[in-house]
Amino acid sequence: MIKLYGASWCPDCQRSKKLLETLNVPFTYINLEEVPEAAEIVEKINHGLQSIPTIVFDDGSVLTEPSDLVLKTKLIEIGVVSQ
Repeated sequence: MIKLYGASWCPDCQRSKKLLETLNVPFTYINLEEVPEAAEIVEKINHGLQSIPTIVFDDGSVLTEPSDLVLKTKLIEIGVVSQ
């Protein structure tokens, strides 16, 4: 399952979340405001930075603060959505 780490105040997080929802991609949204320990996971992934959105894919790959184009390209690449 794809995991999207984000926060409600983050416009990039809301944009990435909306794209996943629009494309009907199943994912788990982890709100750092509600799950404070998730901030440590984000920091570990991003080498000490709390950069969000951080999106973790089933294959272990990660996108941090991706544009919609980069995120959609990744979803196509891993076969979750078609072109």
